[in-house]
Amino acid sequence: MFQQVVKRPETLKESNDLRPTLKLLEMISGNWVSQSVYAAAKLGIADLLKDGPQNIDKLTQATGADVQSLYRLMRALASVGVFTEVEDRCFQVTPVGECLQTVNPNSLRALTILWGEEQFQAWADIVYSVKTGKCAYEHQNGVSFFDYLEQNAKAARTFDEAMTTYSQQSHISVADAYDFSGFNKIVDVGGGHGTLISSILKAYPNLRGVLFDSPHAIEGAKKHIQTAELSERCKLVAGDFFKSLPSGGDVYVLSSIIHDWDDDSSVAILKNCHDAIVENGKLLLVEMVISPGNEPFFGKLLDLHMLIMHGGHDRTEAEYRALLAQAGFKMTKIITTKSLRSVIEAVRV
Repeated sequence: MFQQVVKRPETLKESNDLRPTLKLLEMISGNWVSQSVYAAAKLGIADLLKDGPQNIDKLTQATGADVQSLYRLMRALASVGVFTEVEDRCFQVTPVGECLQTVNPNSLRALTILWGEEQFQAWADIVYSVKTGKCAYEHQNGVSFFDYLEQNAKAARTFDEAMTTYSQQSHISVADAYDFSGFNKIVDVGGGHGTLISSILKAYPNLRGVLFDSPHAIEGAKKHIQTAELSERCKLVAGDFFKSLPSGGDVYVLSSIIHDWDDDSSVAILKNCHDAIVENGKLLLVEMVISPGNEPFFGKLLDLHMLIMHGGHDRTEAEYRALLAQAGFKMTKIITTKSLRSVIEAVRV
């Protein structure tokens, strides 16, 4: 007997480098990770671990899950850094996992549930959006996502909570980065439950404000404004920013609003701002500004999400400049903040 030695071709890469394959495998299984995180958020597991490690049996009793299936979920999430298995079948939460806790100031629990439930299926139709430039969610469901929220109170509450918690740190950074001392009246357009205007009014005690949003959002904002002890300085107004806006403000702020819409719809909103703002007033857009080049940036993926969910998109500096010009504004500067979002300042032309 003899063993035949097969010589590999010299053109074959040494050690047959599998790193590109493994990298792509990690990418295409990314939805497995995100939906596993969603399951943990929905079951409230991070909250159950807030006081220390728990074994799988206690977690099973608290969640009503199947014990072995829950262990498999926890083991998978421990492998990506959400939890840690500190001893056999006993888990504790990591700093990453703490962001799934309800009371965490950086909580993403509501956002995780929103993206894992209402918005997950729309991504299955990404090819439709890429080929047509249209909204996959509306293509699937026959109604826009915002119209769906108007018809479904539970989903609307989840959305409002997700936007409030997700944007909280961003809104604080806006109040820190931009000087509002020269203004008298701020109008927060599409401000949800009021985290942005609350942050600004607290930082500038002489400033008065108007929070403007849809009726269901304003109803939810009442408690937040009262808790912040701003009821006397912040007026709540319900309406439709495609129709008209409260007039007389010398600064109008739209945080993560314009990226929800296509150019025509965005210009319509901005023209209403132009009609409402005082002559020497300022317009501020709080958005992620897409940078050129190949550098990783969350906004580039969020841009796809806006396309799929709403038919909107995040924009570059040049695109925001052109969009504002169509509505009668001139961009004056962009101010970076400690968050991913920037403050885009514009004035009436």
